[in-house]
Amino acid sequence: MYASGYLWREEKFSVNRSNRAFLNQAFWGQISIVLGTICFNSLLFKYYLNMKIFDISIPLNPDLPVWPGDPRIVLEQYQTIESGHASNNSKLACGVHSGTHVDAPSHFIKDGITVDQLPLDVLIGPAFVADFPKAETVTPDSLEALDLQRETTRLIIKTRNSALWSDPHHVFNPNFVAINPEAANWVVNRGIRLIGIDYLSIQRYKDPEPLTHRILLEAGVVIVEGLCLQSVNAGIYTLICLPIKLSGSEGAPARSVLIEE
Repeated sequence: MYASGYLWREEKFSVNRSNRAFLNQAFWGQISIVLGTICFNSLLFKYYLNMKIFDISIPLNPDLPVWPGDPRIVLEQYQTIESGHASNNSKLACGVHSGTHVDAPSHFIKDGITVDQLPLDVLIGPAFVADFPKAETVTPDSLEALDLQRETTRLIIKTRNSALWSDPHHVFNPNFVAINPEAANWVVNRGIRLIGIDYLSIQRYKDPEPLTHRILLEAGVVIVEGLCLQSVNAGIYTLICLPIKLSGSEGAPARSVLIEE
């Protein structure tokens, strides 16, 4: 009996010691998780506190210039609280290439993918903003001089065009800065997957053929047009550009922002 009781007490002591070790380990494990969460949230808060967001979209309104031949923008209320309705309701009619917008390959390429089929990973991610304040046309030499990092896949071009958006009601200006077909080839060969510019076309108005568009879109390069970059300096940002998901459309207006960390 004594031996049995002794063994029982030893086994109980061993179990209690094991439980204490388990509880101790669980306790410090929970403390580590809490401290880790606090540190992560602190870093996250610091990140959001320091980041700056630039809205590079042009507000859609009926007085906004459109590409010659495109329909004017119509934005009007058909119900108002003031007239006795329960809510305000509006309707919008415009071309899909109005204001800040995205061109999908099907814009100029037969059987090209449409805007609702564009991969989102191209539309979101690091982007380099290049500033060409004196350029009349962006050429391969202009782009080569940027000495872009090899991993750059999104290029946003800022020019004197951005100053035009100081007056969002200005008359369409055919003398805007754009890239030439040779520069389009440079973009494709360089592995750029998205290119943006600060007026209504990536291509010069005077070009007799849409060669620049075709070169880019045949290679699957996403084009973002109608950006407003007045407040943005050259450098690396995070781009978020989300076109409206219009089924089967060759383009769509987009809300676009750049985030500076």
